[in-house]
Order: sequence, then structure tokens, then C-alpha cells
Amino acid sequence: MSTMTTTTSDADGTAAGNAIEPEREPKPIRPFGLRDKIGYMFGDFGNDFTFMFASSFLMIFYTKVMGIPGAAVGTLFLVARIIDAFADVTVGVLVDRAKTHPNGKYRVVMMKFAAPVTIFSFLMYQTVFIDSSMGVKTAYMYVTYIVWGILYSCVNIPYGSMASVLSPEPKDRTSLSTFRSIGGSFAGMFIGVVGPLVIYESDAAGNQIIRGGEGSHIFAIAAGLFSALAFVWYLICYLSVTERVKAENHVKADRDADRRGIAHMLGAAFSSRAMVGLIGAALSLMLAQLFLGQMINFLFADFYRHAAYASVATTIGTVVMLCLAPTVMPLAKKFGHRTMAVVGMTISAIAMFTLYLLHTDNPFMFLAGYGVAQIGLGTFNLIIWAMVTDVIDDIEATKGIREDATCYSVYSFSRKLGQAFAGWLSGVSLTWIGYQAGATAVQSEGTINGLYMYTTLIPAVFLALTVVFLIVVYPLTKKRVDDNAATLQAKRMVTDR
Repeated sequence: MSTMTTTTSDADGTAAGNAIEPEREPKPIRPFGLRDKIGYMFGDFGNDFTFMFASSFLMIFYTKVMGIPGAAVGTLFLVARIIDAFADVTVGVLVDRAKTHPNGKYRVVMMKFAAPVTIFSFLMYQTVFIDSSMGVKTAYMYVTYIVWGILYSCVNIPYGSMASVLSPEPKDRTSLSTFRSIGGSFAGMFIGVVGPLVIYESDAAGNQIIRGGEGSHIFAIAAGLFSALAFVWYLICYLSVTERVKAENHVKADRDADRRGIAHMLGAAFSSRAMVGLIGAALSLMLAQLFLGQMINFLFADFYRHAAYASVATTIGTVVMLCLAPTVMPLAKKFGHRTMAVVGMTISAIAMFTLYLLHTDNPFMFLAGYGVAQIGLGTFNLIIWAMVTDVIDDIEATKGIREDATCYSVYSFSRKLGQAFAGWLSGVSLTWIGYQAGATAVQSEGTINGLYMYTTLIPAVFLALTVVFLIVVYPLTKKRVDDNAATLQAKRMVTDR
């Protein structure tokens, strides 16, 4: 397009040319597609390469290598996760109120904190204070773990919030939830398969002990590798996704000043029945899933005396997830997210109750029951992130307010509480059954039988409670979700005119 000019006369009669710049065409936005899905999947790679390693092996590191009692570690997990829960809400509000960068909002914030969170993930597994007093070891444990948790919130909240701005279409968000869950499964499989094989070895009597014995550096080596990879995965996510739904600007002054208030933003989320139902379901689900994830490593190492079976269990969970993934979108389209979640959690609860009643000493029978439980857990995990965006849409449709990061952080708040109580319960459960700390400790028969009972019964109870929340409290049926999507689509069409 050529530049247009006009001429004007100066005081002395000479003509001056003034260039008038043409209006620039808005840069076309790349359509939502496979690049976004894969990029978003890599973001969960980044999250879970640090989170899953901590969830599965940090308690083992503290108890077996650092010699810290299980109850003390459980208390740390409780305190830290409660702090994280409030950090999630704070980060969510701050992200929503932040200015939008030309490259987006949520992906930019995520990348700013990617390096710090991976550095502290590495620092948690250092043995520099192993010969110090229990007070010094405990202080280092608290500082590094709590700081890592807060930094994890600074990455995870904007990452999770991105799902609702990459596309306005429910089907696209379902696919993002599916790819995110696949990413988490692959990360979990890598951590779960490689971790036990690297960390454990057998003594002369066949007992599973930590490789390297007292003062082992194997955890620091593994953490360094996983942390470096996590940063790479975050970078791939940042470079691959595009934010397409315009985030609401809470910095810009508008006529409704109260709408920008933090209390009002949080109140809109907590006053939603859909959010309350999702919070209850998430809290009980996390208690079940993380308690099982933490205890199963102890179970295979001490009850079955073969830590490598934990790798098999992780592989089973991943294979189940991958087999379920192709069916998620058609089933969600036909039955809706809530129905699928209820069916999945019912299957998992029944499977864990059955394992509790069997009290089998056959590891393959246990793995079979565990695999059935993973069918239900996998189904729910493949759709859970789409359910979060369903709630965000429901709040906008019913209250006229959209705060993606705030709503996501409130949901994450409940997950962190679940993580807090799961970590605490894992730690105190080890103490209740008389579990002995130490890299080469061998457990009594009473202890390992108690370990089996807790590993199966407690998850079964909380999985059943998840079903209750989904049926009784969570109101977003397929019809209501579809109606909300149609309402918001019509609203955006009017706004864009």
C-alpha cells in the first residue's frame, strides 16, 4: 500500500509534505490446532517433572537419607501446602490484575518463574546438612520446600489459566485437558519408572535399600536432571501456544470499581455452587491420589520387597491413560464431563475397596486391581481441566464476571489443601504403623501389614467421597455446559461488532 501525502503552505509560501501513515491491518491470529495442544502438553511435562518427583520421592529422601521422622515430614507437607494454597489464590488475583503483554498474559508470567522453580526443585534434595542437628536439617527442609511450593504456584497458576484463553470452544478445551493429562502421564511414567530403578538397590538379604546408603547423593543427581528437563519443557510450551481469548483488563479503570476489588473477585468464585462442588471433589480426589502415590513406593519396597514394581505400577497408569485418551472427546460430547467423572471415580473406589478386602501378598494381583483403579482415575484426570474451564464459563454466564486466573487459583487452592493433608496423612501414617527411618532399615511384619491396609483403605474412602461431591453438589450437567457455551458465544459476537 503506497503512502499518501498532502501539501500545506508554510509562512513563506513553500509547500511541505506531510506523510499520513495508513491504518495497519491487525496481525492474523493462528488458528487453534495441534501445535497448541502439544505445546500445552509440554507445559505439564514441566510441572510434573518437579512435582511428581517430589510427590513420589521427597518423603523417601527425608526419611531414609536425611533421617527425619515421618511425622515431622508429614507436618512439613501440611504446613507448606496450606501456605501454597493461599499463595495460589494470591498469585491468581495478581495475574488477573496484571497488564497484558503483547505476547499474551499467562504464558509470559509462567516463563518468568520457570527458572526459579526448577532451581529450588534441585536445592530440596541436597545433603549438605546431613550431619547437622535435627533442627538445622528441619529448617533447611522447611525453607527450600516452602519456597519451591510458592514458586510452583507462580508457574502453575498462569499455566493452568491458559487453557481458557487458548480457545473459546469447549471441544478445544476438552482436547487441551486431554493433552495436559497425557503430558502428566508421560512425565509421571518417566519419573515413576526411572526413579525406583535409579534410587533403590537390593542388599544381600534381598531388602530394598537406597543406592549409596547413608548420605547418598543419588536424589540430588536425579533432581538436577529432572529440573533441567522441566525448564526445557516450559520453554517449548511458551514458544508453542497462542492466547486467543482476550483476558479481562482489571487494571484499566471502569465504571464498576468494585468489580476490580480482590474481595469481589474471590467472592465471585467461592459463591459459585459449581466451584464449591469442584473444590470438594478435588480435595477428596487429591487426598486419595497423592496418598496412594506416596505410599505405593513404600508398599512395593517393604511389603512386596521389590521396589521395581512401583515402576510397573506407573507404567500401567500411563498405558491406561493413553488407551483412554482417544475416547475422551467423543464420550464427553455424548455424556458430559460430570457423568464421566462420576463413573470413573466409582470404578476407582470399588477397585481400591476390593484390594483392601483381599489383602493380597501377590504383587501381580495387586497390580491388576491398581490397573482397574487407574481406569477411573485416568478418566477423571483426562477431563478435570476441562471441568475447571466449565466452571469459569458458568461464573461468567451467571454473574457476568470472568477472572480466569482467579477461578483457576481457587480450584488450585483446593488441590493444594488435598496435597497438604495427603502429605501429612502419609507422614503420620508411617509413624502410626511404627515405620523405621533410615536408608538400610528393615520393617517389622506388623508395620508392613499396616502399610498395606492404609495404602488401600484410605484412598478408597476418599474416592467414594469424591463421587458424593460430584453427584450432590457439582451442578454442571452436559446441558448446562452447552447452554453456557452458547450464551457466551452470543455475548462475544455482540462485543466484537
